[in-house]
Amino acid sequence: MTRWLGLALGLVFLVSAPAAAETVPEPEGYRLSDFRAAVPATLRGARVIDTQQAFALWRDKAAVFVDVLPRPPRPAGLPPEAVWRDKPRFDIPGSVWLPETGYGELPDASLRYFESGLARVTAKDQSRPLVFYCLADCWMSWNAAKRALALGYSNVSWFSQGTDGWAAAGHPLEPREPEPRADK
Repeated sequence: MTRWLGLALGLVFLVSAPAAAETVPEPEGYRLSDFRAAVPATLRGARVIDTQQAFALWRDKAAVFVDVLPRPPRPAGLPPEAVWRDKPRFDIPGSVWLPETGYGELPDASLRYFESGLARVTAKDQSRPLVFYCLADCWMSWNAAKRALALGYSNVSWFSQGTDGWAAAGHPLEPREPEPRADK
């Protein structure tokens, strides 16, 4: 009996040890590099939601969904006459896509784009519920949600599984184009 108890406890330790080792602390500032990596389970000031909670908010039209995944750049050195087609982005239906706004440091033009995009989709109501996402294990949505909090938005949710978790649950996706930028 004692031997089986010891084996059972050892198994529990082995199974839980990797999970404990993967716990990512929440940084004080923004994540500045290695954006596709394990993310924290928390974001101070925001609500962290799972796929089921995100779906309920979407179904009930109870929040504005904001995708911040970067748009792939045109390859360097591609001749000007060469045809370049962006990789299509498939988003949670009804979302707004504000690419390049999840980096840790934003150029002034990108910050203005983020601010004006949020002001437009919330009708300047900083208490309007917002859900930030990109892909699973992507710090960009964490950074963007943190930035929205810093801008004074008070009802911020972070959907850390993003479109990966959404699609895995069998929820619909639709093609999306980025919101227009005044500086481009």
